[in-house]
Amino acid sequence: MTAIGAAVITCSNRSAAGERPDDSGRLLAETLRDWGYDVLAKLVVPDDVRLIQKALRQVLADGARLVFTTGGTGLSPTDVTPEAVTPMIERAVPGIAERIRSANAEQVPTAVLSRGVAGLIGDALVVTLPGSPGGVRDGLAVLQPLVGHLLDQVSGGDHRPGGGV
Repeated sequence: MTAIGAAVITCSNRSAAGERPDDSGRLLAETLRDWGYDVLAKLVVPDDVRLIQKALRQVLADGARLVFTTGGTGLSPTDVTPEAVTPMIERAVPGIAERIRSANAEQVPTAVLSRGVAGLIGDALVVTLPGSPGGVRDGLAVLQPLVGHLLDQVSGGDHRPGGGV
């Protein structure tokens, strides 16, 4: 069986300029490999709608079925990842983003300020995660039990007993 292709896109002006290490992108790529996915790409792009969309189109064309972005989901003037990704989503999966926001809100009240989105583009799941390693960890904890079942469903798999987990 061939590993499913995954990709990581970091959306950050500072990381793209080399002013800040891409800790969140590294964490995502390492975790996806640990989960058994084939990480096809790990890209760093500035906070620019056109460049984020170009990177997303590129990794999808290269066969990624699981794409996680990190960064640009907050409220600063340069945070535009949701604006870049939302128009490309063909089937929204709002429960994922809602669960990620709420998962750790008791300990990190600012988690609810994330404007992250999730959905399908073709047969690929795209999830926009916060730019902090902590936010990424919280998102990954929510996503781990979901992504395998979700990708199976998108490929026409039947519902598994117990809600797929």
